[in-house]
Amino acid sequence: MQKDAIRQREQRTGWILITPALLVLALVFAYPIVRAFVLSLFTQNLGTELEPVFSGFTNYVRLFGDGRFWQTFGQTAIFTISSILLELVIGMVFALVLNETFRGRGLARTASLIPWALPTAVMGLAWAWIFNDQYGVVNDLLSRVGFIEDPITWLGDPVRAMIALIFADVWKTTPFIAILLLAGLQSIPQDLYEAHKIDGANPVQSFWSITLPLLTPQMLIALLFRFAQAFGIFDLIQVMTGGGPAGRTEMISNYIYATVRRYLDFGYGAALVVVTFLILIAAVAITAFLLSKTRINVTGER
Repeated sequence: MQKDAIRQREQRTGWILITPALLVLALVFAYPIVRAFVLSLFTQNLGTELEPVFSGFTNYVRLFGDGRFWQTFGQTAIFTISSILLELVIGMVFALVLNETFRGRGLARTASLIPWALPTAVMGLAWAWIFNDQYGVVNDLLSRVGFIEDPITWLGDPVRAMIALIFADVWKTTPFIAILLLAGLQSIPQDLYEAHKIDGANPVQSFWSITLPLLTPQMLIALLFRFAQAFGIFDLIQVMTGGGPAGRTEMISNYIYATVRRYLDFGYGAALVVVTFLILIAAVAITAFLLSKTRINVTGER
């Protein structure tokens, strides 16, 4: 009974301490999404009315029949999945290398963060010049080694433009994944590897038997962060391609921007924001479920 009373008192104290933070989060996150949902129930009729007209869920019905939305959704999914999978693989390699002991390791860890620390818009402009068909470094290098004779229009072809965007995003955000995975590697006891080595296991076997299972929670958290960032990417696309050519690299965030700022369709733009938010919430729920399953499998807790 005394332990229960102590636990309840600690829980009350904890709630009292986190209440201010919860209120701030509610003001910063909850209010805007509620406001967007309310706005999505109205339709902008600029031709006849200055004020928006209540239309219920008309904007959501329109969304399901909007071919441009589904196109941007598919392109966003391709960009997001390709980026985060490449970043996970490359980030894992970087994390394993940076976890080893070698001279200059501190400098290498610091230098690896430079791409991630640079402003995305600035780097997007730099990558646009790198992939320029006339003056770009990529075409110059390929022509010097004899791989191409005529310049390649990287940003003028839908497939090549998407590849260029994915390459630029992977270059910038892989260090973020690597640092998160490196933190997870630092928390794994070295005694496990030594015991596994005594049993005759090689480094590859230790990676699959020890590193990967114990690093799964950090991997899921890193993927969740990167999914939210990649799915809502705007600045890199806007600077490098502007959604072109022919809208084939346009993402959902760029479509929302065009809907609100160019077409002044605030109600439909708000509906797009709400749907995007629900997709992110679903990703968070799936990640939380996988994390709970991972915790049970690793620790044996029920």
